[in-house]
Amino acid sequence: MANFTSKAIKASFLKLLNEKPMNKISVRDIVEDCGINRNSFYYHFQDIPSLLEEMIRDKTQEIINAYPTITTLDECFHTAFAFALENKKAAYHIYHSVSRDIFERELFQLCDYTVRTYISTAFPKNNMNAADQNILQRFIKCEMFGIIIEWLQEGMKPDALHDLLRITELCSGFSDELIRRSNKS
Repeated sequence: MANFTSKAIKASFLKLLNEKPMNKISVRDIVEDCGINRNSFYYHFQDIPSLLEEMIRDKTQEIINAYPTITTLDECFHTAFAFALENKKAAYHIYHSVSRDIFERELFQLCDYTVRTYISTAFPKNNMNAADQNILQRFIKCEMFGIIIEWLQEGMKPDALHDLLRITELCSGFSDELIRRSNKS
């Protein structure tokens, strides 16, 4: 029963986030929407930011579990964009809230996971030294994170995915070349 109630609270909160900004949502709104009492909410969550944090953490883990391997940069970026695209208005409202740091922290973790998984899947037998591999992972992760943050700041325009795919097309072979150069040194 507790798991059901927690899921109902999260579903109501997500529904409300898709309708209005986070600072306009109260515990009362959430409990009225899912048909429970306030005590049930507080049994599961300390407050709305803790609810948000658990929801984002759960979604991040769900995406990570869905992609045990990532073989292209396109797939890598698609994975990270999926985090925000699934509920565009909710992502926009979270990003523009006082709890933005929770979203950014989990997004950064997701970018880190996708890049590490991409490099280990796409280049399983690279002889890149650990320091160079760490630098490459940080570079791609920060690029991915920056592109997604810029997309959010600019209002999550639909053509951004096209631009993103163009970036990965222009960078095709870049990781191969970096690995090749590292192996030569």
